[in-house]
Amino acid sequence: MTTYVIGDLHGCLDPLERLLEKLRFDTAADTLWFVGDLVNRGPQSLQTLRYVKALGDNAITVLGNHDLHLLAVVHGYRNESSKDTFAALLNAPDRDELCHWLSQRPLLHHDESLNHLLVHAGVHPHWSLKCAKKQAHKVQMEISKDLPGLLANMYGNDPRYWSKELPPMAKRRFAINVFTRMRYLRRDGAMSFEFNGPPSQAPVVLLPWHSIADRKPLGCCVVFGHWSSHPAIGRDDLVPTDRGCVWNGWLTAYAIETKTSTAVRCR
Repeated sequence: MTTYVIGDLHGCLDPLERLLEKLRFDTAADTLWFVGDLVNRGPQSLQTLRYVKALGDNAITVLGNHDLHLLAVVHGYRNESSKDTFAALLNAPDRDELCHWLSQRPLLHHDESLNHLLVHAGVHPHWSLKCAKKQAHKVQMEISKDLPGLLANMYGNDPRYWSKELPPMAKRRFAINVFTRMRYLRRDGAMSFEFNGPPSQAPVVLLPWHSIADRKPLGCCVVFGHWSSHPAIGRDDLVPTDRGCVWNGWLTAYAIETKTSTAVRCR
């Protein structure tokens, strides 16, 4: 039995099918973890969403920023941009069913037996594992209780600093930004969204979220996507999986049990 963590799909179903064939994926024994951003930018958002949903218990998916953007467009809180590529999905007869399923995906998945944590972008360095799970749960509860209200208020870069004294909706926005958008923090602890390139080219005032000096230990390995320019790194506690499939890069699968990676080229 193997648990494979799959990088950002962005509506690229063909590479996923080739990757699973290469892995000899067995639905009777194996599980797929998807790091989010199932849709958008690529040509097969509708087919990809249908495919992952149909995997049922064989797939665990967390929400990414493009998934939330789709939900905001469907519910009328955001307009499609010229870069969006989910027109077929928006006009599909099963659109509402697919989007409801998508909205029920978590922001964070923690498997204690595997000692791995799955998120789209990252975990705030000043959060403990308990705090991160609490904030993710509160967003999920808000989605279940008032999805339109959450979508209407989730956009924006502020607040940049975490505080327990923030108003409830500000906390939800902060948590969504952490789990689905975060790459860098300024050296004073403020989240920064102005630069998304590789760490080797980052301004000196910025540090990757996982490199903050006083980052709280989580006690588990974090697997994440979202950051296609992030280099692969040899660390036991951190596995970046986005290799830029939709940008003519690679789609990767990281096997948790064996700590090995398999990839196919995307065109």
